[in-house]
Parts: sequence; C-alpha cells; structure tokens
Amino acid sequence: MAPSLEEPENFQDVLSNPLKAKPQLVAPEPEHCPGPESNDAGKADSCAGCPNQAICASAPKGPDPDVPLIAQRLAGVKHKILVLSGKGGVGKSTFTTLLAHAFATNDESTVGIMDTDICGPSIPKMMGVEDETIHISGAGWSPVWVADNLGVMSIQFMLPNRDDAVIWRGPKKNGLIKQFLKDVEWGDLDFLLVDTPPGTSDEHLSVNSFLKEAGIDGAVMVTTPQEVSLLDVRKEIDFCRKAGIRVLGLVENMSGFVCPSCTHESQIFKATTGGGSALAKEMGIPFLGEVPLDPRIGMACDYGESFFSHYPESPACKALKKVVTGLAEQMGLDSSRVLPEE
Repeated sequence: MAPSLEEPENFQDVLSNPLKAKPQLVAPEPEHCPGPESNDAGKADSCAGCPNQAICASAPKGPDPDVPLIAQRLAGVKHKILVLSGKGGVGKSTFTTLLAHAFATNDESTVGIMDTDICGPSIPKMMGVEDETIHISGAGWSPVWVADNLGVMSIQFMLPNRDDAVIWRGPKKNGLIKQFLKDVEWGDLDFLLVDTPPGTSDEHLSVNSFLKEAGIDGAVMVTTPQEVSLLDVRKEIDFCRKAGIRVLGLVENMSGFVCPSCTHESQIFKATTGGGSALAKEMGIPFLGEVPLDPRIGMACDYGESFFSHYPESPACKALKKVVTGLAEQMGLDSSRVLPEE
C-alpha cells in the first residue's frame, strides 16, 4: 500500500493564498556540537560529517587569552548593543547611525559605533568621516570622533582608497574585530553600538565570543515588513538564543513611505504576513516600533549629516525616539535621562 500523506490543516488556505503559509526550515541544524573551544572539537561522534570538522580539530583549544584583555579595555563602556538582522538591505547601518545620533542628542551621553562589516563598511560615509584615518598613540588606536560625544571605528579608515575591496577570509576578519575591541581606546562610553553585516557567521560569532566577559546588553533586530525579510530575521533571533544573546527588541524599518511635504504615509513594502509586530509576538520578543521611510534620511546619510539635527519634528524622528525609549526600558534605564527633555 502506498504511504498516505496527511493534508495540513491550512492546506486550502495555502492554495488560495500561499503568502499566508509560515516558512519552514527544510534542513535541521546539527545538534550536540561540542564547540570549537572544547578538547573534543572535531573528534566527537557528533562532528562526523560536519564541514568544519578539520578546522575545529586543528584549532587551538581552551579559552582565548585575549578575552580578559578585551574585558579590561571595555571596562569603561556601560552598555554594549548589537544591531543585527540576518537580511541585507533592511537599513541596518542606516538605523545604527540614526540610533547613535539619537543617543548623542543627550550631551551627557558618549556614544561609539564599531563597524564590523569588514567587506562593506558604510558607517564612515553616513557619519561624514570617510576621509579620516586612524591615529595611534601609546594608549592604542583612537576612534574617529564625529562630535564631542560620538566616535566611530571602521576598517574604512585603514584603506588607501575608499573604493578598495576587502577580500579576506574568516580568520583575518576575526582578527581585525578583535583589534577593534582590544586595541581601540574607547574610553568611557555610555553606549557602544556594534553594526554587523548580514548573516549569522564569522563576524557575529567573533563579537559574541570576544565580548563574553565584557558583557553584551543585548541585540536590536532590524527588519522590513515583507516576509522575505522576516524569514532571515527569524534565523537571526534563533542565532541569538543559541549564542545566549538577549534580544532587546525588534524594529520594523521602512514600514511606510512618508511624504516630506504633506507627511502622508503610503505602504511601500506591504506586510503580507503581519510584519514586524506579528513576528515579535510570534517569537516572544519586544516590539520597539515602526520607523517610516523618509527620503531625507538617505540624503542625510549621503552627506554625512545628522537627520536628527535637521528634521527633529519629522515622523521618522518621532518614531526613532519611541524606539530609543523602548530600548532604554529594556535595558533598565530611565528613558528621561537617555533622551534630552523636549
């Protein structure tokens, strides 16, 4: 007798509207991984068939001796926040710069941005400092200061030409991220924002392992409303849970287009499956808010200027202030002390 196939409960709904179907992972992830630092790495039974078996078996075992040095270097940084997505093109770096400018509107706060997108560093351009270079002193590498209370570190400052491609394998990228944490003289910061590339690979694992002792407050997830973006953000949330990183909340970027003249909002990327708010509810994480698409944000980034300074009353600025307030609450901070009073 031929095996029978059970009809899923939502089979008719899927046929009538496939967009309503929840995405399913087609391949399970390997279980019982001993971890690359374990003495059994690459040798355990669960390592059989893993593409990284040979790398793990030959890698040095035990904790990284530089991790305590990084913790000591970052002792003056009060809050460390990762900006993640999993999906490229959702405006993650743009959101990082907006979040940094929002925190920096409070003159009593000092903010730093660490750009870990080694192959596509865009933070310096957005902050208006792409022609700067790194200064080295006895205390270490000095960040490039955009303002008195806002500093940036990026590989862009090391490139001879701004259009030079960075063609590096994982170990070299990981080594540079370690230097950004161990050798940069960040000093006393209230907030260090770590902008990451898309995915859940080398850069993300490195930042998490290097900051193990220094501590990470958590991660902010950035998505756009459509399901093709939400699909990758689900994976990023799963990565955080497996890596032990707290998810501070989810932000829906480009949630609608706001006309600069009449402030009318139109839906550009329609939320076919409920958008960011539905995903946050599904995954059990806080929803920090929706930031509309404003063409003046792109112009501000192109010219390296602060959108907050030029358009403080725009719908996007008001939405970002709401995001900052929610983020402060998740970190146990008094939101009135994070943002200056109106």
